[in-house]
Amino acid sequence: MFDFDATLPLMAVQFLILVAILNAVFYKPLMKAIDERNDYIHRTQVEAQERLSKAQNLAQQYEQELADTRKQSQALVAAAQADAQKIVAQKIAEAQEEARLQREQAQKELDQQKQEALRSLEQEVDALSHQILTKLLGTAA
Repeated sequence: MFDFDATLPLMAVQFLILVAILNAVFYKPLMKAIDERNDYIHRTQVEAQERLSKAQNLAQQYEQELADTRKQSQALVAAAQADAQKIVAQKIAEAQEEARLQREQAQKELDQQKQEALRSLEQEVDALSHQILTKLLGTAA
């Protein structure tokens, strides 16, 4: 069935030469390209993970800074409101004091006018009383 003549070793040598040529020409460069591609993918994944980690850290940092800034702005707003309330309270107190002083001044002026009116009335009453007495005494005498 099989002939073991010179063709079998020749076919075996041709097969080995073909395998060596394919290995040198095709498989080694292909495996090298596949290995380089795997290395590139691995490096890219590592870099992407590093960048993602950095981006997450930056986002967290920015969120923290934003929260701090919000707290500071709320504190500033609260301080400004407190200052405004103090100023309003001070202005109200000043206005009340001024109104009280004006009321007291008006009351003093009214009291003074009242006293002057009473004095003038007393003088008129005295004058009228004197006239009445002189008429009564003058006509009676």
